[in-house]
Amino acid sequence: QVQLVESGGGLVQPGGSLRLSCAASGFTFSYYRMSWYRQAPGKERELVAGISSTGGTTNYANSVKGRFTITRDNAKNTVYLQMNSLKTEDTAVYYCYAVNTNVRANYWGQGTQVTVSS
Repeated sequence: QVQLVESGGGLVQPGGSLRLSCAASGFTFSYYRMSWYRQAPGKERELVAGISSTGGTTNYANSVKGRFTITRDNAKNTVYLQMNSLKTEDTAVYYCYAVNTNVRANYWGQGTQVTVSS
């Protein structure tokens, strides 16, 4: 069965750092593009960062460019989001997302809460 399990969220002060992980199972991870999305209270879910199946291409929302880095380890079936210089506006539930358009499959994780507050 397909699983995307996020971890690493928590409470951090402004200016601090967190590293989110998303462990995948139940599908061929290396065939899937991976992304991180977030949803703040009262707001729509938005794309934060994405990475191609090989890890060769990444993209970021303008609001996180230069502060967040997405990486993946296909040997460990895991995608990461390193978040530095966190701001209060980064507070949200962060979701891992996997997509393979060739087989028309996509999966969501259950989310992990990130709270940036002093």
